[in-house]
This record gives sequence, structure tokens and C-alpha cells, in this order.
Amino acid sequence: MNNSSTVFGLALSGGGHKGIAHAGVLQFLTEQNIFPEIISGTSAGSIVGGLYANGMTPKDILSFFKSVNLFSWSHLSFRKAGFLDADQFARYLEREFGDKTIKDLEVELYISATEIERGKLKIFHKNTKVVSAILASSAFPGVFSPVVINNRIYSDGGILNNYPVNTIQGRCDFLIGSNVNPVLMYNQTRFTSIKSVALRAFEIMMMQNTFPQNELCDWHIQPEKLANYSTFETSKKRMDEIFEIGYHEAKQNFEKIKDKIVF
Repeated sequence: MNNSSTVFGLALSGGGHKGIAHAGVLQFLTEQNIFPEIISGTSAGSIVGGLYANGMTPKDILSFFKSVNLFSWSHLSFRKAGFLDADQFARYLEREFGDKTIKDLEVELYISATEIERGKLKIFHKNTKVVSAILASSAFPGVFSPVVINNRIYSDGGILNNYPVNTIQGRCDFLIGSNVNPVLMYNQTRFTSIKSVALRAFEIMMMQNTFPQNELCDWHIQPEKLANYSTFETSKKRMDEIFEIGYHEAKQNFEKIKDKIVF
């Protein structure tokens, strides 16, 4: 619980396993007695935001990511529009959330997804089941199969808004944004596979809808070191490193903005 009258909001970008850095940011905020009362999240940000809003500690969120083994033969999908079956990921989420709806969570939460048929952004709130909303928001095109909710087909929220700062703009007193997708210039030798080119194309697309959001934050956190990590990391050691990068980025930048915060 916040002892401050200030209502803190937190916007969490998508970014696959790089989203673990959000948990590192939350760890630092917790140590400063800053507890967001309203959170928006896209894709990986919806996972971290949802788990936090359900009462999970930042370090336990890291453990959750390390426990999820999606990249195994048993999880491959050959009959759906994605090579990983969302039903497999759902089982991990159901262990944490059960049948809870978003309004049942401890923190106000907004989750972004893309409605494929009409090409529109969808914000899930209140009456949507948490598991369904997270699955829809995290359905990375071509990787996870799309998710159907109330006869509508949804895919990754990052297609239209990978950094949902504007979703909670005006709903809080101090808006903190955590973006885990720094886009740097790379040597052409990095793009030697279909996977590397496809991921780079998706990064550039997300960049276009991310930049305008930066200026809406009272505190914008973006660890440049995350450019050295993949969207899909399987090494638990590297997941630990990503967590620490998020933590230290927040810690280093806090000195610059702490005078703007009214506790």
C-alpha cells in the first residue's frame, strides 16, 4: 500500500523475455516504497503487470518466467496460426489466476491487444478474464496462435501500441513508463536468418508506435543494454541478467527524477 497521496501509474511495454526487466524496475520501486495503483501492459508487460496486480512479488515474477518452458516439442502447434499453442501457455497462467477477472485483482489493470479482423486496438479491463486478456495481448504474430474472445480474434497488442502509456494518461498523478525495446543500429552480419530479420522488422514496427509515448511519461525508463538480449531468451542466467538490468536502470535514473515525486 502507498503511504503517499500520490497515485502512481506504471506503463509496461511488450518485449518477450526482455519484459523481465519490468520486474527489476518493480523491485526497485518496491524498495523505494513506490507501489503503482494503476498499471497498463502490452504483451510481456501484461504478464508482468498482471502477476504484480495479483499480488506476486517482483522476484517471484522472475521465477515465474524461468519456470515457463514454452519452447519444447510438446508445445508446438501444427493446426493453428502460430507454431506455439496458446493453450499450453494458458495452463501456466491458470495456475496463478484461475478464473479471476481483471476487476478481481489488487491493482487497477489495463491490457492491450490487437483485434485482427478490424485492425483496432482493444483495451481489456474489469470483466475480462485475466488469463484470456494476457493470452490475447501476448499472441506474438506467427509465434503464438491468435486468441478468440467473444467471437473476436486477437493478436499481440504491440502491433498497434507496444508501450501503452497513453492508456493511463490522466488516470494517475505520476506516470512511470518502462520500455524494454531499445532499437539500435546493428551490423548487417546480425541478419543472417529468417528469425533475425522477422524480429528486427517487428522491432522497427513497434518503434514507430513507441516513440510518441515516451514524452507522456513523468519518468521514462529504457535500458539500452537490453539491445544485447533476444525477444525469446531460454537461458535462466540471461533472465537473471535482464532482471538486474531493469533494476539498475531504475536505480540509476531515480536520482534525476526523485525531486519531482511528492510523497
